[in-house]
Amino acid sequence: MSKPKVIVTRRWPEAVETRLKELFDVQLNESDIPMTTAELQDALRNCDALCPTVSDSISAEVLGTDGVQAKILGNYGVGFNHIDLAAAKAANLTVSNTPEVLTDCTADTAMTLMMMVARRAAEGDQHVRTKEWTGWRPTHMMGTKVTGKTLGLIGFGRISQAMAKKAHFGFGMKILFSDPYPPAKEVINHFGAQECTFDEVLANSDFVALHCPGGASTYHLINAEALKKMQPHAHLINSARGDVIDPDALIAALKDGTIAGAGLDVFEGEPNVPDELIALKNTVLLPHLGSATLETRVAMGMRVIENLVAFFDGKPLRDQVV
Repeated sequence: MSKPKVIVTRRWPEAVETRLKELFDVQLNESDIPMTTAELQDALRNCDALCPTVSDSISAEVLGTDGVQAKILGNYGVGFNHIDLAAAKAANLTVSNTPEVLTDCTADTAMTLMMMVARRAAEGDQHVRTKEWTGWRPTHMMGTKVTGKTLGLIGFGRISQAMAKKAHFGFGMKILFSDPYPPAKEVINHFGAQECTFDEVLANSDFVALHCPGGASTYHLINAEALKKMQPHAHLINSARGDVIDPDALIAALKDGTIAGAGLDVFEGEPNVPDELIALKNTVLLPHLGSATLETRVAMGMRVIENLVAFFDGKPLRDQVV
């Protein structure tokens, strides 16, 4: 019996690609260059499973091509707002993702952003590298204390709870959160967290961290109006999805002192980042490193494989989205 044909849109860690080759008839993207719309359409016509990543736009146009042979989209990542789920369903495609395995590393990245922007670490690093540092002095590059401050979380799912654990138990931070689907009361009580409205989180937090999904319901959730509700000394942290923030509004708020700073791992229209944002010193900008550890990226790939194996064996998927 022939193996299912699997097309992978980007390079994955070597251990995962090796396992894919053992189980499937695999076509890898050796160049690691993002596939075009036409290439994605062609892939759907010539495989049993397509494995996209967040850098692939699996739009209605892509999914609406004639002669689709693929039966499943094994998404490499927990987020799936780059996939038109309605179009996938219309094309009779199953969609899976990779939750849980990237929780801690993404939360670690959010903590890194918070610490770096609060303590001006990116500025300090450049200060040393450019040989501008003239020595210690009492008023040099003073930042903001993190320990004991208030962390406001927009969304309180797995990654947000992991950040809350590190912040509350590690740094003694008070936790506020807003989520339309809050977790069980015992989970909230474990962190000593306080459920608030969206506006209350913005108004009462020293640091606001975004942990909500992307998509139409959260598009530009952080806009000029929202930013004005934050405190002038507050910092905004985003390791979720770039389009949750209106970049023009954020740039204006950072320039005029509406908020003190921002730590960003994701951007609208990646990999393009506005020059005005790059020029600002009160920001820390990372190239979407949320899950970028070898352990996590391998685990993500193995989770995709687990879902593919279950699908082709006719068994329930662990992580079925559609």
